Amino acid sequence: MTGGTPLRTLDEEDVLARILPLLPGSQALDVAPGDDAAVVQTGARTVATTDTVVLGRDWLDAWSSGADIGHKVITQNLADIAAMGGEPIGVLLTLVADPELSLEWVVDHAHGLADECAAAGVAVLGGDLSSAPAGVVMVSVTALGRLEGRPVLRSGAKPGDQLAVCGSLGLADAGLRLLQAGRAERHTEAVARQRRPRSPLDQGPRAARAGATAMLDVSDGLLRDGGRIARASGVVIEIESVALEPDVAALAGALGETAALDCVLSGGEEHSLLATFPAGTLPEGWRRIGSVRSAADGEPPRILVDGHAVAHTGWDHFRPD
Repeated sequence: MTGGTPLRTLDEEDVLARILPLLPGSQALDVAPGDDAAVVQTGARTVATTDTVVLGRDWLDAWSSGADIGHKVITQNLADIAAMGGEPIGVLLTLVADPELSLEWVVDHAHGLADECAAAGVAVLGGDLSSAPAGVVMVSVTALGRLEGRPVLRSGAKPGDQLAVCGSLGLADAGLRLLQAGRAERHTEAVARQRRPRSPLDQGPRAARAGATAMLDVSDGLLRDGGRIARASGVVIEIESVALEPDVAALAGALGETAALDCVLSGGEEHSLLATFPAGTLPEGWRRIGSVRSAADGEPPRILVDGHAVAHTGWDHFRPD
């Protein structure tokens, strides 16, 4: 991040002049970046979400390039739009950085942002640059999306529904563990997923049209995120471990079966989609991994694996251990 052209040798307009031409625009923009705010035509209800990542907390330069962080922060925001059943249309970007951060890192980061936005077909609507104390680098993205139908909330799961996932489970966490252990070569796909997660964005609106009753993206772990659906909906979600066997098997050779299971149940940053659907309704690309039932008398809303509570917790920003 250092060793190139430090940001302190440039002014804000110089930095913007280097990165704005890299970022995609949109015909939906009435007013493009460069004014006090962008003006966007949506033609429907707008979904909005935001996320921030911090150097040393959410990424390490030893493992991730500026471009990697660009890909990751766009994906995690657009996955939230998809999880509401929305179609992403644009993002606002913020970089808060130590003035010693190199311009080269920022340009590399902008390329990652641009590539991921282009792949998703979304525009960069604007953003902000600010300085920070020594060693601090923060990247924030606010994403906007278009919602044609009803939003899919966490609170809509009903007894008799089936629980399903679209995408992988545990890969990103496995990649993190391998990077931490210095064994990245043991599972290159998992390491790649940790650096640049992928989300099945088109499946969010598809799930909504198919009648999904609740949905979110797996950002903090299958059990933690599935538990959020259970509590919001006032139900018990039963995960069937047999349905997770392919996910565990895909990681067991690199990590061992116990650690692989832990990744699948509690690993975050995957950004696959998790949803509940009425029985007999499952869109192509989704796979059933469990069911939803009513809570028994005195039983709290919760998530179980094969009928048992499991001690895996998943990621929490303020209690990461």
